[in-house]
Amino acid sequence: MDLSPRSRHFLAQRLEKRATNSENRCSIPPPSLAAGLVSPSESDQLTSLSPGARERPTPAARTAAGAPKKTGLAFWMQRVLEECDRVQSDFAPDPVHDLRVALRRCRSIADGLRAIDPDPAWKQMKKAGKLLFGDLGALRDVQVMAEWVHLLDSPGDPVTTRLLQFLATQETQLKQEAAVAVREFDRKQWNRWSKSLPRRAARLRPGGAVFQHLALERWTEAYELHHHALRNRSQFAFHRLRIGLKRFRYLVENFLPQQHAAWSTDLKELQDLLGEIHDLDILWATALQISAFHDEVEKSRWHGRIGEERTRRIRRYRDKMLGRASLWQAWRAELPKGPQIKAAALARLKMWAAFLDSDFKHSNHVARLALQLYDGLATNGRPAQLPSSEQRAVLRTAALLHDVGRSQSKKGQHKAAYRLIRALAPPLGWNEQDLRMAGVVARYHRGALPRLGQKALQGLSPDQRKSALRLAGILRLAEAFDEARDGRIQRLDVHNRNGVLVIAAQGYSPRHRLADAIASARHLLETVYRRPVLVKPLRVSKPKPAATARS
Repeated sequence: MDLSPRSRHFLAQRLEKRATNSENRCSIPPPSLAAGLVSPSESDQLTSLSPGARERPTPAARTAAGAPKKTGLAFWMQRVLEECDRVQSDFAPDPVHDLRVALRRCRSIADGLRAIDPDPAWKQMKKAGKLLFGDLGALRDVQVMAEWVHLLDSPGDPVTTRLLQFLATQETQLKQEAAVAVREFDRKQWNRWSKSLPRRAARLRPGGAVFQHLALERWTEAYELHHHALRNRSQFAFHRLRIGLKRFRYLVENFLPQQHAAWSTDLKELQDLLGEIHDLDILWATALQISAFHDEVEKSRWHGRIGEERTRRIRRYRDKMLGRASLWQAWRAELPKGPQIKAAALARLKMWAAFLDSDFKHSNHVARLALQLYDGLATNGRPAQLPSSEQRAVLRTAALLHDVGRSQSKKGQHKAAYRLIRALAPPLGWNEQDLRMAGVVARYHRGALPRLGQKALQGLSPDQRKSALRLAGILRLAEAFDEARDGRIQRLDVHNRNGVLVIAAQGYSPRHRLADAIASARHLLETVYRRPVLVKPLRVSKPKPAATARS
């Protein structure tokens, strides 16, 4: 009769299989998806018939009246340590809930920041929090189910007694397991992270285009899950939608203060609705698994009660989330669109690179020089080529990211850069092929010349290889122009003179030590274009002084 903690913890992941199993035809049927509005009285019933802990204020909200609201990573990481001390007295529902809230806040902040900051400590902190969060999850599920049983109870119902007896036994066992998990939680390491990670987080400005882009990614994922849940109608589909919407909510809450101020009430209500649907599904599945019903009358009665509460919440969700005036569309209207998406994606890649590249100012300068070369060669190369916005974007990205490998190794850093870029998930607005091309271009910005058969070039079509090598030749030469990392070369002009590509460089001198590096770096470009490249100084005429008026 007893469920193992692991079984309870992952019970939600088995709900979809349960819903499709022909032997479980008696499980809660998906509610009708016919459009229907929730009346004010029905909305009031939803509020009154919900586990109270879901509506309790978080620890940050329980500050003294008039005190400033505390938030941020440092606050929540310290709150985890405080709640660990408080929960150990009896593992009552409130302290368990508060500790999980604090852990969830830390993990959601880490989830957002590790998409930008590649420091492995974010993943380690998130994993440590996940372990404790999961160990407390089974206990929290049992406590929430007990609240639902009391809410759905009718006088003299024997099913209530059976469920509560089972849940009480499970709660006692799970409290013991939770006590072990809290004792084994590495507080010293958590305390070290609570000092180092907030300093890294302080480098990022909330509310900017990067976090709006991340929010759009979360919105897109959640919106797809929304459509899937309404089509599929399974309990597991609504569970996945709950998780997707939660990830969107937490990113907005932590990193987009302006949007959070406008959306927080609706986001919380929707998360509560989907959370209560999930609670009801878990309760029904648990009642079936422990054989809490001794006859069809009991089973039908509880099936009706749980199904009615579930259907109300589905209707309420549909009322707010369908149609042209749905919250989905209101949220989408405030996030990047059109060209803003690619611009925000590039800003996100630049921020990621800045965490790895100790001299990102140099990479920015190289990117400017590379684009000047690209634009000049597009019209003065042989044959003349029209500029490609896609290839130009690939070159710019490769130039901005070309030195990220220096964070791992000075020797072979171009190969390390390729591996790091290849490991990136393409941000929204980019595809995997373009990001791979940027990695290949960065791979060959220095070192030995590329050869057919090398791993980085495998899988590319002949046209893609040609484009990658052309862009790598441009980047290699642009890098050489700023080898001293002093910004000496400010402007490059490209001309075609008698079959020779002439590159005039402002600040260049054939007697400067840069000349040898530039002469060596131009070889790949000469090979790709099959033309000699001549670099010479760019003469910039000084503006004539304004004539003074005669008296």
